[in-house]
Amino acid sequence: MRAAKFTFARIKYTSGDWDTDQRMPANVLNSLLEYTTVPLEPEEKIIELSSPDIFKYPFCYLSGHKLVQFNQQEATNFKAFVKNGGFVFVDDCNHDIDGLFARSFETQMASLFGNGALKKIPNNHPLYHAFFKFEKGPPTTSFELNGWGDDLVHDYLKAIIVNGRIGVLYSNKDYGCEWDYDFRNKRFLAEDNTKFAVNIVLYAMGVNS
Repeated sequence: MRAAKFTFARIKYTSGDWDTDQRMPANVLNSLLEYTTVPLEPEEKIIELSSPDIFKYPFCYLSGHKLVQFNQQEATNFKAFVKNGGFVFVDDCNHDIDGLFARSFETQMASLFGNGALKKIPNNHPLYHAFFKFEKGPPTTSFELNGWGDDLVHDYLKAIIVNGRIGVLYSNKDYGCEWDYDFRNKRFLAEDNTKFAVNIVLYAMGVNS
């Protein structure tokens, strides 16, 4: 499971709505280009979860608002991908711990990896120091602060740990929507909010973590 260049690979699954936040990958790739020397593929790659092609890409992104219910081949591939060293960043676009995406995804993870496999990670985890420093843990999104979703600001992320490293990173914070804008508009932000995306990618790649 190796690639010469980092590829932002998005998982396409048969249930729910997988194709969210379409400008976000280009924005994240621009940040990696701006802040790091990581070789990059310039375009997002969409990968069918049921396809063996998923094993070509060590980093994958999965998101949605609706049901997550993998078919048999999707479930087999997801589990094998994670167990064999792959990294999946999963983002709940509802930012709601009681929403359909959250409930169905967490049920799916329990089915594949066992009850309790998905655990809160501490806010001093190496993820938060992989490149930029986030001393308070995961940065808050504007969607949480506006009281959308479950009206909570989630001060943690969850993960499934495989062989001492994160295999599945799970967020109810809706980073995808937070980062879903044309990268040329970053100059209008007081602070570039995609910096945490850089940490996620570099941690996934085993760089500076």
